[in-house]
Formats: sequence, structure tokens, C-alpha cells
Amino acid sequence: MIYLDHNATAAPLPEAAQAAADWLAGPPANPSSVHAAGRRARAAVERARRAVAAALGAAPGEIVFTSGATEALHQAVADRVAPGQHVVASAVEHPALFGALARRGARVTRVRVDGAGRLRVEDVVAALEPDTALVAVMAAQNEIGTLYPVRAVAAAVAPVPLLCDAVQAFGKVPLDVRALGCAAAVVSGHKIGAPPGVGALWTPAGREPLPWLAGGPQERGRRAGTENVPAIVGFGVAAEHVARRLAAMAGVAARRDRLRAGLAAVPGVRFHGEPGLPNTLAFRVDGISGEALLQALDLEGVCLSSGSACSAGGLDPSPVLLALGLDPATARGGLRASLGPETTDADIAEVLLLFPRLVARARAAAEGGRACA
Repeated sequence: MIYLDHNATAAPLPEAAQAAADWLAGPPANPSSVHAAGRRARAAVERARRAVAAALGAAPGEIVFTSGATEALHQAVADRVAPGQHVVASAVEHPALFGALARRGARVTRVRVDGAGRLRVEDVVAALEPDTALVAVMAAQNEIGTLYPVRAVAAAVAPVPLLCDAVQAFGKVPLDVRALGCAAAVVSGHKIGAPPGVGALWTPAGREPLPWLAGGPQERGRRAGTENVPAIVGFGVAAEHVARRLAAMAGVAARRDRLRAGLAAVPGVRFHGEPGLPNTLAFRVDGISGEALLQALDLEGVCLSSGSACSAGGLDPSPVLLALGLDPATARGGLRASLGPETTDADIAEVLLLFPRLVARARAAAEGGRACA
């Protein structure tokens, strides 16, 4: 298998997987218990908290462990936005952010991006209203890889707080949540090689976020429910390896660029966005269904995505590609290749051998279908 869908979920880091497995194989322990086994579990959670905080440029007490970034976004929105209040968000935020805003009953202004997915700071400022409670701008777009000027937006909209979805930036580009100037940021463990089912909400010291899940004292009263200790332990180990992951991104970017150059030689290939994340390449082939190409690649053992993994499989075109100005039919052709440190030169060479043949086959099938019609 050639796996080029790391933005959906990264390849598990062996050390993180082993740490989670070792915890599961050990004696039972609940971090809220006061006996020796419970204290052992509490110590493991706090070690992981320190590791995640260090990888984000934060203090351990500023980290709340959650089940993932979706829950963290819901908590951050509930903490800052009252029902009916106004929120400004880029048009290309993750569906989880818009889901959290809808659940909260917020009034939302979506700020447009240009054809390359770029966001202008002045457009965000122009969207503010007197009762704007929150601005949401992600650090990096998950489908097209575009990077966003979070720090500049945060400074321009102050004192309105800014929420940053840093999920795709974490482990791919240097990330210091304090330097972003935001009021809250969210990350997800499985994007950096941790087990799935764990994420984190960061809020700066001095503000205790209101719990989204209530009814227990866990996470210092900020998130009720027994901690997912195996996943949290794995998250901590993955966070300890973030510097190594970042160091590998130069090689990842070189392979991404090699893939881009090879695809550009295929007639009809069009790219979406601009080079941003070092591992992400979004594109389409004119006149060919993205779903058809995705299936053809899958049969050859190549894993790509038709966009966000959270919305793939639906019949609707990608909202991100629509926000770039594509019409629905064209947007349905979108594909995303996202590489990881594990991607090899041989993987890229094999994909570039396969792709022109699969495109030619799909084009012939489409022309044959039109002839029959």
C-alpha cells in the first residue's frame, strides 16, 4: 500500500503505539483514584501533558485533554460564545468548527478567500460587528494546505478573542501557540502519530475554560469523564517526537514537489491552493470524476482523499473548493495527496507511473459513456 492520506490520519508512530499498548497491558488504573495504581495513572497523564505543552510552546496547566479536536472546538466555542452572539470565521474552516457554532446558536459571518484559498486580514476586520464574540481562523487548511496569518488577524481584531484550529499545522510547521496571539487553540493526537481518540484544547493561563462535558472533577474540573490514559500516554510520546517530525518535513516537501511536477505533466491536471503545508497537494483532472480516480488508485493500492476525511463519501462537493470559486461539478473532481515522513521516493515514483495510465483509462471510459448516450 502507498499511503498518501496523512492529513486524514498520520501513520502511527511506533513508539507511541507501543507506549499505549504497554499501558493497556499493565494493571488497571484510574487517574482519579488515590491508591498507588491511580497515582501511577495520574503521573502518566501529567507526563503526557508536559510533553504536549512543550511541543506547543505552552505551560502544562494550560492544556485540557479531550477526545479529539472536534470536542476541543466545541468546548472553546461554548466557552466564548453565548447563543445568538456573532462570530467571524474564514469560509474554509473545518466542518467541526461550523458544527460547534451551529450547536451554540451563533450568528456566523464567513469571510471569503481568493482562488488560491488565501485570506486577507482586512476582510476579517471588515466582518466584525459590535457584538462579535469570537473570530476563528485555522492555522493551515486541511484540504488544500494553505497557511493563514493567524498572528496578524489576532492583532487586528483585538480585543475580540481568536480561536485557532491548529490541527493540520501541528507537526508539519513550527507551532508556538503563545506567539499566535490567540485566545484558544486546538490540536489532535492522531495527526502526529498518536493513537486516535485524544486531542487537546489550549487556553492561556488566567482563564479557565468552561467545561463542555460536566459532571466530574477530571482535568481540574474543565472536562468531565475518565481520561483515556492509553491514548493520552501515546499522545505524550508522539509530542516528544514532534521536533523529529518537523526536521523530516524538508524531505517531505521535496517529495511533494516531485509529485507536483510529475502530475503537472499529465494533461488536464489543475492544482488547488498554493504551496503551504510541506506535505499537502490538492488537484483535479479536468473532465474526470475525482471519485472515479480515487477508486482506480485504491484498486492499485494507492490511498488518496477526495478532500477532508470528515466529509469524504458524501455526494456534496467540497465546501472548501466551492469557497475557492469552483462550480459544484468541478469541485467534485478534487483530490488531495498528503505525505508523511514515512513516504518514500519509491512511493512517489510508483504513483507517477500509475497516474497517467489511470487518467487515460478514466478519460476513455468517460468518452465511451458520452458516445453511448
